[in-house]
Amino acid sequence: MGSAKIQGELWGARAADWAEVQEPGWREVYGHVLGRLGVGAGTQLLDVGCGAGGALQIARSLGADVSGIDAAASLVAIARARLPGARIDAGEMENLPFDSDRFDVVTGFNSFQFASDIMQALREARRVCRPDGSVAMLLWGRKEECDVLAVVMPAVLPLLPPGPPPQPPRPLLSEGGVAEGLMREAGFSATASGDVDCPLLYPDTVTAVRAIASAAPFIRAERHVGRDVLEAAVMGLLPRFTSADGSVRLSNRMRYVIAKRG
Repeated sequence: MGSAKIQGELWGARAADWAEVQEPGWREVYGHVLGRLGVGAGTQLLDVGCGAGGALQIARSLGADVSGIDAAASLVAIARARLPGARIDAGEMENLPFDSDRFDVVTGFNSFQFASDIMQALREARRVCRPDGSVAMLLWGRKEECDVLAVVMPAVLPLLPPGPPPQPPRPLLSEGGVAEGLMREAGFSATASGDVDCPLLYPDTVTAVRAIASAAPFIRAERHVGRDVLEAAVMGLLPRFTSADGSVRLSNRMRYVIAKRG
C-alpha cells in the first residue's frame, strides 16, 4: 500500500482551509527553492505532493511547464482550478503515473517524508527525472528552530489516537547528512542544501487555528477528541506568538536538499 489512501483522506479533509490560509505562508520558501533549482522558461517540472498547487503557480510564473500529483483529490481539484491546462493527478508518490525521464526538475515540498516507503518515493522521483535533472526535498528544520515542532505539536500529540507499537528511533531527516544519505541510496548525488526561514503569519488567532488545524496530524487529533478540544489546545498556545495588533507569527526554519540524477 502506498501513502495515498491514508494521507490523501487526512490532508484533503480541510482542503479549502489549507489552500486559503495555510499554504500562502509557504510561498516564499517555494520561491527560494525554485530559484536555487534554476527553474525558468521551458523547465519541465513535477511537484510531488503538490497540495493546492502553490509551488506550481510560482513555477508557472517563472515560465516552467508544470505537472503535479497529490494524494488528496480535494486538493488536486483546487490545484487544477488554479492551473488550467496543467496535468495534475491524484495518486501515489510511490508509483508515479508519469513516463520515465520526463522532467527536468522534481520537487517534494514537505511531502516525501509522508510516504509509506520514502525510498520507493525517491526512486520513483529519480525514474521520472531526466539524466542530469534535479530533485529537491524540503523538510522541517531542527525542532528548536521551529515553533510548530517545538511548541504546537507537543500540545497536540496527547490528543492523537493510540498508534502502533513504538518503532526503533530513526535519525531525524532534519539532521545534517540524513536526507543526503537517502538521496544517495536512491541513486542521486546531492549538490546543495540549506536552511530557509518559513514564518507562518496569520491576521488573528481564529485564522491561525483554522490554518493549523488543516494539517493531517491535527485532523487525526480532531477526530479523536473533537473540534472543541483541539481548538482549545491550539488557542491556549497562541498568546505567546500574538502581537499587540492581534496578528500571530510562528517562526520556523525549513531545510532543503537538492540532488542530481546521475
